[in-house]
Amino acid sequence: MRDGMRVLFLATALAVAFPAAAQESVGGQQVARGSSPAWATPSEPLPVPADATGLVFVRQQDALVHLDAEGQSTFVAQRIVLLHPQALQLGNVGIAWNPASGTPMIHALRIHRGGETIDVLQTEQFEILRREDQLEQSALTGTLTAVLKVPDLRVGDELEVAYTLPTGDPTLRDQNASILQLGVSPQPGRYRLGVSWEPAQEPRIRTTDDFSGAMTRAGNAIDMLADNPPALVPPKDAPPRYGWQRVIEFSDFPSWSALSQRFSGLFADAARLAPNSPLKQEAARIAASRSNALERAQAALALVQQQVRYVYVGLDGGNFRPATADETWQRRYGDCKGKTALLLALLGELGIPAEPVLARNDGLDDGFDVRLPNPALFDHVLVRATIDGISYWLDGTLPVVATASTTPDFPYRWVLPLPARGSELEHLTWNPPSKPDELNLYEIDARAGLEAPARIVATSIKRGPEGLVEYLQFSAVTPDQMLQAFRSNLTGESSWDSIESVKYRFDVAQRASVLEIVGTGPIDWENDNDNDDRRSLVLPGGGFSPPGRRQRAPDQDQTAPFYDNIGFSCHVTTVRVPTETPLENWRSNSTFDTRLFGRLFYRTFERRDGSVRMIRGSRTEQVEIDRAQAERDNGRLARFDNSMARLTYDPSQNVPLRSGQAGVPATYEGDWVASSDACLPADMRG
Repeated sequence: MRDGMRVLFLATALAVAFPAAAQESVGGQQVARGSSPAWATPSEPLPVPADATGLVFVRQQDALVHLDAEGQSTFVAQRIVLLHPQALQLGNVGIAWNPASGTPMIHALRIHRGGETIDVLQTEQFEILRREDQLEQSALTGTLTAVLKVPDLRVGDELEVAYTLPTGDPTLRDQNASILQLGVSPQPGRYRLGVSWEPAQEPRIRTTDDFSGAMTRAGNAIDMLADNPPALVPPKDAPPRYGWQRVIEFSDFPSWSALSQRFSGLFADAARLAPNSPLKQEAARIAASRSNALERAQAALALVQQQVRYVYVGLDGGNFRPATADETWQRRYGDCKGKTALLLALLGELGIPAEPVLARNDGLDDGFDVRLPNPALFDHVLVRATIDGISYWLDGTLPVVATASTTPDFPYRWVLPLPARGSELEHLTWNPPSKPDELNLYEIDARAGLEAPARIVATSIKRGPEGLVEYLQFSAVTPDQMLQAFRSNLTGESSWDSIESVKYRFDVAQRASVLEIVGTGPIDWENDNDNDDRRSLVLPGGGFSPPGRRQRAPDQDQTAPFYDNIGFSCHVTTVRVPTETPLENWRSNSTFDTRLFGRLFYRTFERRDGSVRMIRGSRTEQVEIDRAQAERDNGRLARFDNSMARLTYDPSQNVPLRSGQAGVPATYEGDWVASSDACLPADMRG
């Protein structure tokens, strides 16, 4: 579903052509020229104020969408006065489109200078390029771009551009859905958004409240006109859905279920195998070599993940339409749609019920339940299979270590399942994570003495998307390459004198990326000038920065909840104290267990078995909190303990050890990958 989001965005946005990573001229082809369509009446340009300053003044910027039986077209008309040398970049005009959707029409490209009007197209031509500027992101879009560098453009000129683009998706010509949005901080000037339609083509339309006063309707059209719209900032620290501002959305889909049913058919067709398909043999091989359904599903997933590389394919109208399973297997590359169709085909041959599910990987799916049905809201599709009555998520685009799981690897809020009967949006319940997304273990072995270098063992354990990214980075290098790279980068830094070993593994059962570095390094003991025998040490990863106040400016929405990014981090530090120093001469500073703004802050210490152990954890407990809770916690913020974790040795003090206490394991005790309960207070474990 990559690149599926169709948002027409207005700020000052004349399309500017920049160098592409890979591009070629397309056979001398030229875009068509002609007059504006009958359904598009440009707005009256706004007079330029005598005191206009800044980058540009936008006399006119129209974006008008029209719906008919052939699909969707967008008319763009811009007249922009260039007030600053940096604005001359707008003379690099670029107009991009999907050729499977149709052909653009250029109406005007003029310079207005004083009383003179210069028709640029009388002497200049657009060059048509096929631009694959996302090859490094494994993307083949098939996009064509018309580019023209306007000659002799000067500060003070007014640049006029007008064109009409086919903007409907070629797969869904008869059912349109799109979004028009005015930027949050537009340049001064006149902005217009509009939607019109032929008889019997009227879509469902919804606008945000901030457009209500500027919206008009006449016949088969709605129109929004705004002069010098002010900057519009979402409420501070509000959930992502509050950033949905200055938006017009429209959709031909009567319900999410109808959209689901339409896309279900696309994937059903793509997953249908030819009678002689080699995938039937692959499925038979998997069935013969695996004893149960879960093992077979995992083998099918691994086949898709390992043997078909990920490449986004938007060629020939492939933005929403998946390539067939047979085609994807034959060429051995595909995007999320093609890989999903391939996996569905294999699971079907294995007799495992499964359905595709639309999702959004970038985390911006908050508030989808109040959006109009629009497939472009999603940027990904994966598979959900039912095995022995349990739902498993399978994502063919992820590395092979991302096995079938009862929960997705990304924290989705809203997804759209695609069963044959159709489905409404589905909300996935969020619960605080049971294991840290990031767990850092740091062991300082100072048993050789206060003046000697220490042996250090640093272990990083990552889960979720960051763990998978780390796997992709480290699994592709040899152990020797990894050792030499870390030696080169770390040796000589304050924490390391030498690197003895570097070990990496991915624990598939625990879905955890594990990196261990072993070496030696100096200890930054601090001397107390009044007592040469006293030493102190700030422990790595032991302190918390105080959270910011949850407060908004008076002109912002005071009723909006406050939002916290989801996360669970844990730092475990163990210091093996010098053997000649009694453990009773060592002490640590404050411990705490508190919650502020929906987040847990936890730190505790223990002295035992010749070592001082510290654990510091922080976990999101509530994604959103209301104003009353925010105000209560604002009042508690002054008492927040932001001290660094500190270990102190003082031979003149004897602090008795607590008997029977064994609540803080050392970094070398137990299996931290499998169980990290100690990162939470005792009453929250398990």
